[in-house]
Amino acid sequence: MPDSPLAHTVAALQPRARTELAELVAFKSVADPAQFPRSECEAAAEWVAGALRSEGFTDVALLDTPDGTQSVYGFLPGPAGAPTVLLYAHYDVQPPLDEAAWISPPFELTERDGRWYGRGAADCKGGLIMHLTALRALKEHGGVPVNVKVIVEGSEEQGTGGLEQYAQAHPELLTADTIVIGDTGNFRVGLPTVTATLRGMTLVRVQVDTLEGNLHSGQFGGAAPDALAALIRILDSLRAEDGSTVVDGLETDACWDGLQYAEEEFRKDAKVLDGVGLTGSGTVADRIWARPAVTVLGIDCPPVVGATPSVQAGARALVSLRIPPGTDAVKASEMRIPPGTDAVKASELLTAHLEKAAPWGARVTVEQIGQGQPFRADTDSPAYASMAEAMREAYDGTEMQTSGMGGSIPLCNTLAALYPQAEILLIGLSEPEAQIHAVNESVSPEELERLSLAEALFLQRYARQYEAAGS
Repeated sequence: MPDSPLAHTVAALQPRARTELAELVAFKSVADPAQFPRSECEAAAEWVAGALRSEGFTDVALLDTPDGTQSVYGFLPGPAGAPTVLLYAHYDVQPPLDEAAWISPPFELTERDGRWYGRGAADCKGGLIMHLTALRALKEHGGVPVNVKVIVEGSEEQGTGGLEQYAQAHPELLTADTIVIGDTGNFRVGLPTVTATLRGMTLVRVQVDTLEGNLHSGQFGGAAPDALAALIRILDSLRAEDGSTVVDGLETDACWDGLQYAEEEFRKDAKVLDGVGLTGSGTVADRIWARPAVTVLGIDCPPVVGATPSVQAGARALVSLRIPPGTDAVKASEMRIPPGTDAVKASELLTAHLEKAAPWGARVTVEQIGQGQPFRADTDSPAYASMAEAMREAYDGTEMQTSGMGGSIPLCNTLAALYPQAEILLIGLSEPEAQIHAVNESVSPEELERLSLAEALFLQRYARQYEAAGS
């Protein structure tokens, strides 16, 4: 860490950051009442609202969004004439998956081997703590130099679009000069990184039906059309021999021109078993940042334990398709993709492919479950220059890198469409070791400290830059 008064203040705030992150992680805020009580999300939202009020935020509100969840909003006024910066995070989390596979309880922040473990520690409750720490540090060094809006979403992981719909219905609420999305991460620990692109996503449920009811496999097997076998063939059609994604009509050969991801590093980060090859072709960066990727998220079929010798009459699967931003030769600032473009078309192609791939005349029904647009940031904007300077100082002279991210943040395109003049930056705590969405998610305390400092420095530099541009 640099030797500066602001850096020392951020360091001194780390015990408080850990305590508050532990409080937040304790909420089982999975935005799916079928898995966890709605009250867990409501309690987490109240905690966030209380934290904002204690920091002097006005107009703090719990926003009831159309998907039945709550997002938390607050406004912190800055000096007269100062720009407005919107800070984003989300308090909802992925389910813990197999709790028995966690070394420590998923909803209990636990320190181990220099990291803090717990569901949401990095994605994205830690992002909120990063924002709060940066603002607290600035208050001790002349005050927060910008107007600050904070929005903390309650259903980002579910992809149900509640906040996007709310923002579209209330476009004045989140208007800002610059938006900092605290939900991505460094390329790896110690390497300051902003994210330039996000893949969009379409999520569909595929239902296959072949019979009026299950049949005895000894009496009818061999001639009776098996719905589970039909589903397996349909899903297999989504992959080429090398594992590349195949969706009829969808381009899959784009290349990533930027920071590269060495295959050995990726194998280590992804924990690929010895002797198992990677899927797809091209560089790793091509595959995870520039090309579409299909994943079968789940299949409904009889479990092995308790299975009977039956030909299955019906089977279904949940399939996601990640979609990179378009690769037309257009300036990044012109790549503001309006809602309903790339992801909609990709979803149509995926649906048509699944229906066409059905064998034996099996009946296929494809239901849209969720959708989010891909995003490309304008990395030539003035705010990026301020962030590069801030990250260079926070990381002791290490230059900021620009990478892609295979994940999706649907709100980004909503904000870009609503506020086309706003600069959007993506930073955060979800570096590879964090293992977000997997068991044993964790956050690096060092990254939390450095990125809190970087955000504080950015707000100072951005305010000066804004004032100079207006004078």
